[in-house]
Amino acid sequence: MSDAMAPQVSPIDLAACRELMRGGSRSFFAASLLLPRAVREPACALYAFCRIADDEIDASGGSPHALEALRLRLDAVYRLAPTPHPADRALAAVVHRYHIPRALPEALLEGFAWDAQGRRYETFDDVCDYAARVAGAVGAMMALLMGVRGAEPLARACDLGVAMQLSNIARDVREDAAMGRLYLPCAWLRDDGLDPDAWLADPQPHPAIERAVLRLLAQADALYRRVDGGVARLPLPCRPGINAARRLYAAIGHEVRRRGPQAWHSRAVVPASRKAWLLAQAVVQLWPRGAGTAPPLPANRHLVHAAASAPPPLDDRPAVLDRTAWVIDLFDRLERQERARYPLRRPVRAS
Repeated sequence: MSDAMAPQVSPIDLAACRELMRGGSRSFFAASLLLPRAVREPACALYAFCRIADDEIDASGGSPHALEALRLRLDAVYRLAPTPHPADRALAAVVHRYHIPRALPEALLEGFAWDAQGRRYETFDDVCDYAARVAGAVGAMMALLMGVRGAEPLARACDLGVAMQLSNIARDVREDAAMGRLYLPCAWLRDDGLDPDAWLADPQPHPAIERAVLRLLAQADALYRRVDGGVARLPLPCRPGINAARRLYAAIGHEVRRRGPQAWHSRAVVPASRKAWLLAQAVVQLWPRGAGTAPPLPANRHLVHAAASAPPPLDDRPAVLDRTAWVIDLFDRLERQERARYPLRRPVRAS
């Protein structure tokens, strides 16, 4: 199918998807504002379908019928015969234009099914298997929207998704326990003298839980450091938005760590002033220095393979056509000049 015949996201459907994003995740929405419009708009469509799928699985109490209904909706999306829902219509246009392999949204639905089943995770690798499905798959899809098809930047995109999910898990232990869910590695808790089943029956603050949260955040921080090298391989106008997502979600973990035991009593929130500073840093630091190349996490390998085999987008216009790109290009040229003038100077990093 030619570009001219490719389905387009209607402004009405896009507006509905944007409202879902605005109300569902403040950090994700804030980061999306720094993406070029050519990426931000299809990202809204992806987010809307993911949000609706997650909500419908939760609302059904984990009914297998709800999961099957979502798979049928996904069938219709890939046949370009979506249901009348704005998110489905928008997603159909996006997956066709950007050649998003069905394996990626299928992985997401599988992760939501694990949520509905109340699955526990014995090891950290098991937690990564879950995070890869519900967040690593989203990272891979976002990279495809940016025109990325290389295995290395795709691996880092999946790393970012997993790291963001680990930050969310660390923040939401109390809320998840109230729903009968536990995402911390059970083996960590048992090794620290806490029986996961007994604790989940009466979830209360406990030193073993706090230590497990800190271990999880350390793993997330290691992944965030790997992500920095991948950001430098993205198209230039896309870097501020992905920088922002990386910094805002890492800041959630930093806030959990800063609050210590008090993080149990209320949800950790990054102050608005801190968010503003992180967003400003995301725009300025366009060449983050990561930890070099690294193989994909085992949990992400199938996602990277699926995404790397996708053809280029139908409409392969560079994202630099966005009106804000000249600002980003200016920062890039200034930073290059600065680094050429002072090659040994370390880049400024947010604390």
